[in-house]
Amino acid sequence: MDLSSELRFLQTRRHFLSSGRNLLGGAALTSLLNQTFQQSALADVRTHFPAKAKRVIYLHMVGGPSQMDLFDYKPEMAKWYDKDLPDSVRQGQRLTTMTSGQKRFPIAPSKYRFAQHGQCGMWMNDELLPHLAKNADDICWMRSLHTEAINHEPAITAMQTGNQITGRPCLGSWASYGLGTMNENLPTFVVLVATPSNREQEQAISARLWSSGYLPGEHAGVSFRSKGDPILYINNPPGVPREVRRRTLDSIKALNDVTYRELGDPETLTRIHQYEMAFRMQASVPELTDIKSEPDHVFRLYGEEARKPGTFANTALMARRLAERGVRFIQVYHNNWDHHANVGGRMPDQCRDVDQPCHALITDLKERGMFDETLIIWGGEFGRTIYSQGGLSTENYGRDHHPRCFTMWMAGGGARGGSIYGETDDFSYNIVKDPLHIRDFHATVLHLLGYDHERLSFKHQGLDGRLTGVEPAKVIPQLLA
Repeated sequence: MDLSSELRFLQTRRHFLSSGRNLLGGAALTSLLNQTFQQSALADVRTHFPAKAKRVIYLHMVGGPSQMDLFDYKPEMAKWYDKDLPDSVRQGQRLTTMTSGQKRFPIAPSKYRFAQHGQCGMWMNDELLPHLAKNADDICWMRSLHTEAINHEPAITAMQTGNQITGRPCLGSWASYGLGTMNENLPTFVVLVATPSNREQEQAISARLWSSGYLPGEHAGVSFRSKGDPILYINNPPGVPREVRRRTLDSIKALNDVTYRELGDPETLTRIHQYEMAFRMQASVPELTDIKSEPDHVFRLYGEEARKPGTFANTALMARRLAERGVRFIQVYHNNWDHHANVGGRMPDQCRDVDQPCHALITDLKERGMFDETLIIWGGEFGRTIYSQGGLSTENYGRDHHPRCFTMWMAGGGARGGSIYGETDDFSYNIVKDPLHIRDFHATVLHLLGYDHERLSFKHQGLDGRLTGVEPAKVIPQLLA
């Protein structure tokens, strides 16, 4: 049995029948393929209802920012310094192995200054976030996020894909699948990884977080590098002119056409499409990444760090450049928010990295008329504990993981600026008003993109796969403008 026959033999009946409709059009594939891709990629998107956001910039703080040190003001905790967390507050909830063996759980109040900002009166740490405080009324504050995951790997996977188990499509892939591209010369979904100035305790991140899962491979994120070529192998090898590369791709495409007619595998179409995208990106990416063309006032807005490749400021500026060139979903990762120790030493560094650039991104998008159609998301995979991990001295002061409540924010793109949703107890340990599960958060983001989370699905192994899964999820109207 040859390879072709063996693959057909192994196909399920459902896959065979679904691929048959593609085989019927095989004769016309060669002449129409490029035209079809260009038309379908740039065609008008039919959403379930009018979308408020055309694109997303998702700023993920890897490790879990401390909500009570940034946005969840708890002044009563000053009276509880070094007293143990009451059992009535903990309620027997799960702890990580990093603190479950502690004999004491001493309360560690935030050491930073808070003040109310904007007409919404949001309490913020304006000692470390003075720039972002200016945008209080532009931001939709969510103080009651919660998740079941208590460790990084399952928590960040759940936040990105809706499930603690790896292998599911991430939010960016669902956006790409639903909305398609606005620019045939750049990917629909781009990933940028910013290097923090403080690198004490970084978490591992990899392409599993921007995988397309069971969606077609073309919806996976494309990672841009900050050093060397932005994308590996994007440039032709020495001695290979563009004309030779074009003839090579034409020949490869002809072979892939034959493979597709033989097997009907949709991933073959993805391969053809990605080869063509890579060829077009050879011209578009150098212009995109050449930030020297930006005027000086832009660098004053984002800060001089924006001139340095790999910094968060540079990445935020690059995110704006991608957004204005039609990229649908820009995923940014900023590491080292896993504050098990030295909160007093590391938190200022982390905030210094992101404060001015986040303010600049909002301001920049406003000035370009893009803010109302661009949804900015900021947050981590869970929060931190009010009690200290280790001692209470400046050198040892740390906070463990806390999934029961944490804070994220959204701005632009149909989010209700100047609103504050959710409330936690005096210990920032339990939610006392308006709980917001990450499934509800995902459903609300899809709603802003114009999709009903229960209807945006993809058939996989006989089931209708969805970002929000099969458990209850709901759109939160209070988060919508």
